[in-house]
Amino acid sequence: MKQVRISIIGFGSVGQGVAEVLMKKQDYLTKMGLDIKVIAISDSKGSFINQNGIDLNSALEQKRQKGTVANVQKTGVEIINEIEHDVVIETTPTNIEDGGVGLENMLASFENGRHVITSNKGPLALKYKYLVDTANLSGCKFKFEATVGGAMPIINLIKGVLAGNDILSIQGILNGTCNYILTRMLEEEASYEQMLAEAQERGIAETDPTYDVEGIDAACKLVILANSVFDMDSTYKDVDSVGITKITPESMLLAYNDGYVTKLIGEVRNGKLSVGPRLVPVGHPLSVGDTLNVASVQTDLAGPVTITGRGAGSIETASAILSDLIAICNNDN
Repeated sequence: MKQVRISIIGFGSVGQGVAEVLMKKQDYLTKMGLDIKVIAISDSKGSFINQNGIDLNSALEQKRQKGTVANVQKTGVEIINEIEHDVVIETTPTNIEDGGVGLENMLASFENGRHVITSNKGPLALKYKYLVDTANLSGCKFKFEATVGGAMPIINLIKGVLAGNDILSIQGILNGTCNYILTRMLEEEASYEQMLAEAQERGIAETDPTYDVEGIDAACKLVILANSVFDMDSTYKDVDSVGITKITPESMLLAYNDGYVTKLIGEVRNGKLSVGPRLVPVGHPLSVGDTLNVASVQTDLAGPVTITGRGAGSIETASAILSDLIAICNNDN
């Protein structure tokens, strides 16, 4: 049995989802010969440490009751620097201004020889190449499937199943909030403002939805895809981005009557990155509705390959993190 000691740095929705998934899949992991021990959890108020392995059910209960798991006043980066373990699961909130604490956590992990799995887009959208180079120099694995498309395994699909293909372009819907709003605008023939309010009421859109509706979130995901697949060195500021705030139900209905739906599409082609509203034929693989994400990968050998999945949700995102964790454990074996 191979023991792998991990920390969860960031215990919001995604971090808690990771804990739930690890509990749910404990028998599966054991059958694979893996003994996964979470030895530290860190949130914004402190950390919880147990070198023998944390009872994840108790940690989740404490978080829900008290709003924190903290039993010591240590930050995430202190846990990374001071507590011996193998893998850091970094799930702190995204900061696209300077990478925030997530960037600090990732660099500290590599400095200490710890592998990193993350759902945090900000550091990768700003300093992708620097992070990858630092990980390589330290001999650490760096996995980030969860940063793009939640449960939709687009990066691993391209790097694994489609290995050997030349990737010509990638197009897709990379933001579930925008897709929900646009879907509902057409269904109800309602304004952007009305459907944004509905999305906020249902918890699909944030109180401040700027990153989503202005195309910034989709641009960050597109950058990560472009850099990892095409070996580019771009940031989200290199993306030509237009959001959905100016779209009217009248224009959507006119397009629909001509056989098209309006979608926010991210595209990387010939070294150019763009995010903006596009007309997609009804029934086209990119015409998915609700909060779904979709990506269509154009290849030289396999032709177009399209993958669809839930682009958000704590358990869905945690499924991508679990996949990366298993990949790291198997590679180490």
